[in-house]
Amino acid sequence: MSSSVTRRVSKHRAGLRAAGMRPIQIWVPDTRRPGFAEECRRQSALTAESDAADKDLQDFMEAALAKMEGWTE
Repeated sequence: MSSSVTRRVSKHRAGLRAAGMRPIQIWVPDTRRPGFAEECRRQSALTAESDAADKDLQDFMEAALAKMEGWTE
């Protein structure tokens, strides 16, 4: 990294800190990992199956959608 880029990044970070922000590191799942998409599908299917079996949730969702402006079936 060139020194001008380093200075610009340092200035930007100093401004963020002055605004009350702080840097953090966040670990997230690696979407490129083999099996990631399959695991997403598996979890989504389980969630959909569970949601479909929950009558109270279905009623809640229907009521919420009915209150949305412009909602039509």
